[in-house]
Amino acid sequence: MIKQIAQHYQKKEDNILIIKILKNNFTLTSLYKAHIISSYHTIFSFHCFGVSFVPLMDKSATMATAEQKEKPHFAFLPSPGMGHIIPLFEFAKRLVINHGFHVSFFVITTGASAAQNELFLSDNLPAGFHAVEIPPVENISSFFTDDMRVVTRLSIIVRESLKQYLSSLLIKHRPKALIIDLFCTDAFEICKEVSIPVHSFFTASTLLMAFSLYLPTLDREVNGEFVDLPQHIQTPGCNPICPHDLLDQVKDRKNDEYKWYLLHVSRLPLAAGIFVNSWDDLEPVTLQALKENSFFQNIPIPPIHTIGPLIKQDEVITEKDAEILAWLDNQPPDSVLFVVFGSGGTLTSEQLTELAWGLEMSHQRFILVARKPSDASASAAFFNVGSDEDDPLMYLPEGFAKKTEGRGLVVPSWAPQVAILNHPSTGAFLSHCGWNSTLESVVHGVPMIAWPLYAEQRMNATFLTEEVGVTIKFPVVPGEELISRKEIEKMVRIVMEGEKGMAMRRRAQELKESAKIALNNGGSSDDSLCRVVQFWKSDQSLCS
Repeated sequence: MIKQIAQHYQKKEDNILIIKILKNNFTLTSLYKAHIISSYHTIFSFHCFGVSFVPLMDKSATMATAEQKEKPHFAFLPSPGMGHIIPLFEFAKRLVINHGFHVSFFVITTGASAAQNELFLSDNLPAGFHAVEIPPVENISSFFTDDMRVVTRLSIIVRESLKQYLSSLLIKHRPKALIIDLFCTDAFEICKEVSIPVHSFFTASTLLMAFSLYLPTLDREVNGEFVDLPQHIQTPGCNPICPHDLLDQVKDRKNDEYKWYLLHVSRLPLAAGIFVNSWDDLEPVTLQALKENSFFQNIPIPPIHTIGPLIKQDEVITEKDAEILAWLDNQPPDSVLFVVFGSGGTLTSEQLTELAWGLEMSHQRFILVARKPSDASASAAFFNVGSDEDDPLMYLPEGFAKKTEGRGLVVPSWAPQVAILNHPSTGAFLSHCGWNSTLESVVHGVPMIAWPLYAEQRMNATFLTEEVGVTIKFPVVPGEELISRKEIEKMVRIVMEGEKGMAMRRRAQELKESAKIALNNGGSSDDSLCRVVQFWKSDQSLCS
């Protein structure tokens, strides 16, 4: 019907046409899905025409049904960044689909990436799931400086968004509880004022969570920088951590980023409960420490609930994505190396060149997600993932495309990662070792080559190599030393052709089965979530 009206007016992209269609009681969402308007950002341009419409994702503006009023109504609040949003998004969908909850999903739009916007334009939002946009904070750039690091910038965006809007949203939507991620801890004080309990979903590894809970103690007891300590750091009950592997946020205690991180983790004990995206077989040592070690019992920490692995489901496949998957269909099983550095990772120009030639020299099939290089920061794409539409060959060395034609595929900025990892032709994953990517790789039984860039990724890489056995690390540290094309060629061949790669693949397959069992009915993660849900549903104050 919409397209018929568009054809009638003969001006498909004309703003006046779209306003006429709107007056026929169609929404901007329907226009986007019918390809009458081309982007999420186009939607906001219609404010200037005075067109009245329900905001794109504030579906809660419509009156809740009687059935929804009878369901437990919870709200979710992730900080910006796909690595933070996706786990909470999947958790919220699970409560709606599997347990009959009504969810209001608060979306911070300040600093939103193109990939984030597209996530909430999909057709995969189940009935009972309502995404509610938190309006952009005006003049947010006035809070920033050129040298401000990611966690500081992220924390300021969250602080200002919640300070201006969270209280009114809670009063309007009246959820019975709020589930947040680590960087939304300003919500504790606001929720206390309106008597709403807050739960935390720690979306990284439990290894990092245990260290983070220990950090306030380290802060009191250690002088100087942690990275300069002569011995490994011993988190109570856990395997020791090499100071060099520590997350970036705690390597410079004078920087505001450290102060923000310390503030957030010191608030974790305020939560009514902490959910973790892991399961018993993946992190047995740390989970046992968190539940049984006297240090954590004496903090005390709230109940820990293992509900993982929760990874991205129902991935929206675009026309370009379908071309990638069609290319994979024509490759032999386990023959393709998938190369991507998460939602925010970038390489320097020199390192990207070495990576390209290393892939070429390996003579292996590959998919390379190439982003505009950055010589300033390894996390340069954090706030604009999915927005780089330039030809990726612009960033790669001359002659590379011709030499790898037929066995290599280069795509810009973003790719359907879960669909690629789930494809039988994918044999290995060269990854930054962010926790979401790690879980996606393990769940699909794909071994990894570790290329950590920032945050806690070095901790993950060491853990996955030394304790889990599904990853291989470079002998030098990415980002601190240039990894040569010869070293890259060698590591790719080891994983794709060698005995070590076969052993890693077998171990990854074992964990794939373990993850499936954990999530199935009666599995450890399913049982953990079901117990919490049963408690919530038995608490009349949460269901009324």
